[in-house]
Parts: sequence; C-alpha cells; structure tokens
Amino acid sequence: MTWPRPVPIIGDQSAASERAGDPSGWALGEQVAAALATVLGARRDVRRYRPDPVPAELLDAVLGAGHQAPSVGHSQPWRFIVVREAATRDRAVLLSDRERLRQAEQLEPDRRARLLDLQLEGIREAPLGIVVACDRRAPAAGVLGRASFGDADLWSCACAIENMWLTARAAGLGMGWVTLFQPADLVELLHLPPGVETLGWLCLGWPDERPPEPGLQRAGWSQRLTLDEVVMSERWPDDDQAPPPSYLATAAQAVPPASQQAQLAAPTAGAVVSARDSGDRLLTAPGSLGVLDTMVNRVLALGHAELTGGTLALVFAQHPVTALGVSAYPAGVTTDVLAATLAGEALGAVTAAATGLAIRSVWASARSVQGDLVRTDALTPADTARLLAEGSELGRSLAADGLVCLGEVAVGNTTVAAALAGVLLGVPATDVVGLGVGADAAMLERKREVVDTATERARVEYGQDLREPTVLLSALGGPEFAMLTGVVLGAASAGAAVVLDGLATSVAALLAVRMQPVAQAHLIAGQRSRERAHGLVLTELGLEPLLDLRLRSGEGVGACLGAQLLLAGLRIRRTVGRVSF
Repeated sequence: MTWPRPVPIIGDQSAASERAGDPSGWALGEQVAAALATVLGARRDVRRYRPDPVPAELLDAVLGAGHQAPSVGHSQPWRFIVVREAATRDRAVLLSDRERLRQAEQLEPDRRARLLDLQLEGIREAPLGIVVACDRRAPAAGVLGRASFGDADLWSCACAIENMWLTARAAGLGMGWVTLFQPADLVELLHLPPGVETLGWLCLGWPDERPPEPGLQRAGWSQRLTLDEVVMSERWPDDDQAPPPSYLATAAQAVPPASQQAQLAAPTAGAVVSARDSGDRLLTAPGSLGVLDTMVNRVLALGHAELTGGTLALVFAQHPVTALGVSAYPAGVTTDVLAATLAGEALGAVTAAATGLAIRSVWASARSVQGDLVRTDALTPADTARLLAEGSELGRSLAADGLVCLGEVAVGNTTVAAALAGVLLGVPATDVVGLGVGADAAMLERKREVVDTATERARVEYGQDLREPTVLLSALGGPEFAMLTGVVLGAASAGAAVVLDGLATSVAALLAVRMQPVAQAHLIAGQRSRERAHGLVLTELGLEPLLDLRLRSGEGVGACLGAQLLLAGLRIRRTVGRVSF
C-alpha cells in the first residue's frame, strides 16, 4: 500500500522521483542561460568613467548582488564601504599611484614602461568607490569550512565581488577592481579595526569606454589562455612542464591500465544516489534515523538491500609486550576466552548469537619468533605478508554471508594499537595511550613509556619507511592486526560492508585504508569505545559511530550491537510504507 507523500510547506518541495525523472528540471531556460553567457562574456575591468551619478536603486542592486554571494559556512564575512567623498578618493589615488611605481620598479625596463603607460584605475573619475572588506574576527574553527581552509572567508568575499561586477555590467554600469595598494595603507585610510582585511577598491560608475575585450589583452600585456590549458584531468600532471591531458578524454582514455587499477571499488555515483533516494520514498522525513540512515544508505549503495545477517570474525593472538607490565591480565586469558568462545559462552559469542550473526574464530600467530616492540620488531616481513593474505582470503569468504563484523581478543593489544595509532596519526603517546581494561595510573605510565620507546626505536630503524603500512605492521603490530587488515581488504574487494568494533579493529581498518583508500567506502563504525585513541582513529577514517556506550569489552561486542542496529535499519527501509507521487 502507498500513502500520499507529505509535502513540506517550507524548503525543497521536490521529491527524489521528480529529480530522477528530470535531472535538468531546475534549469532556468535557454533564454536565461543565453543572457548569463552574454553578461559573463561582456564583463570588463573598466578604468574610464563619466561623472554622472549612479541612481540609488542601481547601487542597491549591485550591493544586494554581492550580499547574495555564496559564503563558507554561511558566514557572510563581507562588509561594503561605499566611498563618495572626494578627499578620501584623492588620498586613495595617492596610495595607488605610489604602489604602481613600486611595482613598476620591479620589472625590466620595457615591461616597466608598458606598465606605466597603462591606466589601471579610475578612483578619482568614478562617482563611487566601494571597498570590500572581510571581517575575519570570527575564529576559523567556529565557521564551518574554515577550520581546514583558513582563507575561505576571503574567497567568499571574492565571490561577492564577482556578483557585483556581473550585476553592474548587466545594468550598463562599469566596474574596476583596483589592488594597487599596500593593504595596511587601505586599512588605515578606512579605519578598519584589527581582524578586518580589505580586498581592494572597486570603482563604480557609467563607463567612458566600452572595451570589446579585456584591457590588458588589448594592450598586448597578456592573452587569455584556452580552456584546455587551464583544465586538467584527475590530477596535476607529473611533468609540470607538459601540457595537461584534456579533461574531455573519453572514458576509455581515462581508465588506467589494468596494472595500475585499484583492487577495490567504491559504489558508483548512481548506486549512492539510488540508496539515498530510497529513503525519500518512505513515509517519513528523509534522514529521520540520523546516523543509522546514513549507514543504511552506505550498505544499500554496496548493493545489499536484502541483507539479513552476517558473521563476526573474531581473531585471537598473543603479544610478548605483555611481559613489560602493560596489562592487568595474564596472557593466558586469551586462550581461556577462545575456549569459552568455542563453547558459545564468551561475551562476544553470546552477543553474536543474540544478534543473529554467525561467528568465525581464528587464531593468528607468527611462524617466526615475535618481538616485544621495544627491543625487536613484532613480526617478520614474511609473517606480515602471510597474515595479510590469510586475512584477505577469510574476508572474501565471509563476504558471501552478509555483513563482516570484526572482533579481536589479545591481552596487551591496546598497547600495540596505541603504538600503531601514534605513528599513523603522527601524535605522541600521551594522546593515544589509554588505561585499557583494569589498569591503574602506574600501569598507564608504563604503557606510555613502552609506546614511546617502541616508536622511537622503529623510527630510528626505518625512518620514513615506517609510514608504509606493511613496514609499520612488522615493526609495531601483531598477528591479529595483520590478519584483520587483510580481512578488511578481502571483504571490501568482495563488495561487503565491514562493521568495526573497538580501537584494535579500527586501527586495522586504518591500515587497510592507507593501503587501499577506497576501502573506506565499505566501513561502518559499530561503536566508539572508551579507549583514548579510538575517537581519533575514527575521525581519521571519516566515520561516525552508530553507538557510544563507553564499552571496554572487546571480542567484537560493539560490532555485533552496531550490526544489529544496521540490520534493523535495513528491515525498516524494506518495510516502511511508501509514498505515492
């Protein structure tokens, strides 16, 4: 049965089916597109002006266009200072003329003479000056998008200038952008407070020239590059001097040779959109289940709409580092948990059964002697390669049964995970070493010393090569980390969704992503545990956890609980009533 689609009375009233049926339906029509192309092609940097005043309504239209510009984090950092007073403009001319001479002195004689022949501003002639200032006083971290690109607020102001320029041209006004200033001089002239920067001076008025092409091009100063010269395909070319490959290359030309192709594949754009659209067809607001909806979309994009179960891959191992006093429990606990797991009575096994998951228990071990990290490497390169291969084969085989959930049992492996995470994230031991289960303050300090000493030894021995995941696994890892990394890669290569548990499984997933970045598209964070480094690793993976229950259990418990939520979400997506359109 279908139900009438609830149509919101505010916001976007279109539905996914409408957008899919006519992807170009938002277009404004050929006439508008042609007019826009005309305005773009006719925009010029005007230097000569008539003294006639600009009507107030046109000034408002130009400023309003600037205020409609896109801005990072909707911060709207632009401030428009309209200058009419002749004294201010006269002072600006002096500053501009002074800077023009300074810049000319940096050129060779002929180029200097040609620069001085050019009229580069109309500050005094234009009836209006507009200075676009950028208010940068809001902390970058507090503006969405500026924490990573700190100058994005300046780019937003540049977008505002372009909006103003095009609007002025469409109205028959001329605009010129003058940057022949020392920024500090313009700040002083306009009494800008600290933290407010200027993007230069805009001249606005009726043009006393109607240039058919850009002024500097007409004067022979420079020529417009062709589009092919400025657009590159996929990445910057290795040969910086070679012409970039055409971005118009056919799909066949764009595909790298088989030897260079990644072994894994992310969902196609069509699959991602189709998964998201499926939520729009339900009798509920899209995204109503929050993070769970997002993760359901991820599983659907991988092609698993009918998924009803999966397997917990529980990997056991031992670590010589426990002899250094970094764990509250003896190493023999690992074998006890394995026995209980095989009996179906360990916490992980019981949780897997309660959530309808099968369980596969594997003991990961080295064939050569394992090191304690501090004095010697954890694994030989041969053991690392073998465990990765075995894990990959296991991951591929489990993928056929649905979700692949990861778990581990290995006394002492929070110390190993902290050492690996510290190198992967480039952070000190104090940021990644946590208490672990049952530890006290003295043990925490020993763990920090062990992690610091081990990572310093590995860095001295391997240098920059320590960034290579297989080298890092051998130097500071352990059997279960190598095998779990392989499981992630194998399951992802078979198209499965992989549900992570705590810090150890997440570190293994990060190692897999460093080897094959596309593996990230297959990962789901079942939980965020109490371990200090876990949140940092999940952030590095770009994953938001389904659960945050402060678990310390290990054994894949968090992955199983997260999988139960995920399977419930898939059932919801399959069975909730649909809407009619």
